[in-house]
Amino acid sequence: MRQERIDASQFELTEKVVSIKRVTKVVKGGRNMRFTALVVVGDENGHVGAGLGKATEIPEAIRKGKEDAMKKLISVSLDENGSIMHDFVGEFGSASVLLKKAPDGTGVIAGGPARAVIELAGIKNIRTKSLGSNNKQNVVLATINGLSQVKAPEDVARLRGKSMEEILG
Repeated sequence: MRQERIDASQFELTEKVVSIKRVTKVVKGGRNMRFTALVVVGDENGHVGAGLGKATEIPEAIRKGKEDAMKKLISVSLDENGSIMHDFVGEFGSASVLLKKAPDGTGVIAGGPARAVIELAGIKNIRTKSLGSNNKQNVVLATINGLSQVKAPEDVARLRGKSMEEILG
């Protein structure tokens, strides 16, 4: 998965907490409670990232998750309808997410974890289907993986050393 370094300070980012889990570690003196927060951040204009924060308090875990997500921002290439350029299947672990291009007026058809990523990326029309694992963390990361690998026709033309007319036919 290719990820260019994107400076998060130049974007107005919104955050969405996808899940908070309470994790317990049993030690000699009893149980240690900690929290894990899965946070997705995006500018709703083609940039999105997800991060994981772990701490003894929920707000601290969310803050750490947001910082982690800001470090892992990716850019998504969108078409004129506010959809992706082509269909793609993003995979992470045993979770895979089918991302399908959709015409204007379709809206966002996606399940919980994938919907959070897609809305914060600024995609207005898309159809998705979560396949395999239902693990929220893996579904979010599979969606981000898929979105990061969707290429614009200009990028394909540049990679192949051809003109846009040759690529589009």
